[in-house]
Order: sequence, then structure tokens, then C-alpha cells
Amino acid sequence: MGDFRVHILGCGSALPTLQHYPTSQVVELRDKLFVVDCGEGAQRQLRHQRLDFGRIVGIFISHLHGDHCYGLYGLLSTLGMLGRRRALPVYGPRGIDTFLAPFIEESRSYLGYDIEVHVLDDRTSALCYEDRSVTVTTLPLDHRTPCVGYLFREKVTERHIDRASCDFYGVPLAYYPALRAGADFTTDEGKVIPCERLTRPGKAPRSYAYCSDTAYRPALVPLLREVSLLYHEATFLKDRIERAKVTAHSTAEQAARIAADAGVQRLVIGHYSARYTDTQPLLEEAQSVFPATVAADEGMIFEL
Repeated sequence: MGDFRVHILGCGSALPTLQHYPTSQVVELRDKLFVVDCGEGAQRQLRHQRLDFGRIVGIFISHLHGDHCYGLYGLLSTLGMLGRRRALPVYGPRGIDTFLAPFIEESRSYLGYDIEVHVLDDRTSALCYEDRSVTVTTLPLDHRTPCVGYLFREKVTERHIDRASCDFYGVPLAYYPALRAGADFTTDEGKVIPCERLTRPGKAPRSYAYCSDTAYRPALVPLLREVSLLYHEATFLKDRIERAKVTAHSTAEQAARIAADAGVQRLVIGHYSARYTDTQPLLEEAQSVFPATVAADEGMIFEL
């Protein structure tokens, strides 16, 4: 079972091709699965990657263009047939409630679980999900319809106890939880021992940002600062920049510029226009600006 992974289920755009499925991903964090967008064929790709449907704890839809959500009804139905009984939260921008209303009404008699619809404000960045190990924050994107990206950020892990130092200063075992949380220790003589002397830093928190369909948007840079892995759409090559502007998409070069300006560790590009049967030129264009770029393909799994 993966610790923190991103599974690429589909990385194509609106028109069907023989190379790619429509957009869909799964973020795997310990024992939980978060579905991010759900184009047609997402269920088949879940099966291919042997991902357990029962581990899905939430679905996050970026926008209501079909290549990002037309697989959602089928997935929700399958979860019912598999015996799901826990309520399932579905997050999305303005309109997600209207989109899901007919399915929810029609399926009341047989689905077997509740669907909790969360309508997000696509115009600002805000916390939309939180549990013991992760937060999910929205990213306001610039598309032809309300559209949000998502930032998955692992919570800071506890500090590790340095037993030798603690024994030297006589720190009682009962005080260890406070040390792990970052507290200093005061000896019986009144001397303050800094936490940094008694502990070691925990594992650095990891983060994953998902920016689906969007025009080039430098305002995202402060929100993406130093994330571990960024997925950013790269629908066109730069010679189609005018088409990108008209359709509110990005070029590979623009995706790489966002990654470089934000200082992210790695970039994954995807959402390729159907005109490209070979993604290598898109990859090369992005790598010319940001070398640590990978072109997404179905079945890829990224370890954070």
C-alpha cells in the first residue's frame, strides 16, 4: 500500500483518441483514495491499477466539462453495487449540485449510501477538506466555466525523540508528547532546554497540486510555492498560443513557467489536445523551461 502517490487514470482532453483516456486521477495517501476528476473510463482504469473502490473517501471535480465529469455517474452507481454504506462527499465548483441532482433523485431507492455535495467557491483559495493526515485547499483557475484546482498538503509530522539527549537532561517519559509537538523542556533547576536539542525534525510534509483546465495564470504562483509535485495542464504547444487564449488553456511552455516561478520540485504535464499523437514535443517544450518535467501517461504512478 502506497504512502503518498498520484495515479494517472487519464490525461487526454475533450476529444476521444486512441492514445489517452479523458482526465482522471487518484491521490493515494496511506489507506485513503481521493478521486480527482472523473472522465469516462475512470472505473476501468481504477481496475487496471488494482485500486480498491472501498478505499475512496472523497471525489474532487475541477469543472463540469464532460471530459472531467462524465464518468462520475457510473462510478457513483458502481460504489452502490459494491455495497458502499458510508456517505461519500463530492466536491466541485458552482453547478456541481445541479449536475448531481438528477442522479441523486433517481438513485435514492437503490444506491444505499448518501452523497454529500459540497459546492466550492471557484474564485478564491480556501480549505475544503481536512482529516488527521492531510488538508485539501482549492486553487482558483481561469477557464470558460467555473473551475477549481486542488492542493493536497500532508500535515506536519511529529518530531522524533532523541533518547540520549532526553536521558541526559532527565526528561520524563510523560513529557515526550509535548516534545513531539514542539515544546521546550524546563529542568528542575529552571534551565530551559530547547526542543531542537531534545528532538529531531519529523519527515518534511509533502504536497501535490492539481491544476486542470486553465489559461496561463501567474496568480497561482504564490499558492503553489515549493510544492512537491505539480500537475498542470499543457493542452497546446506554444505555436498554438492564440488558440490557448481563446479556449482558456495553457501551452506546455506556460505550464513550465508556472512551475519554475513557483519553485516546485517536479512538474507533470497533461490534458493533451487530440491533435497531438506524440507528446514528446510538448515534453521538450516544457523541459526547455523547467527540466524536472514528466509527460503524463495512463498507468503512471508518481511517488511523493
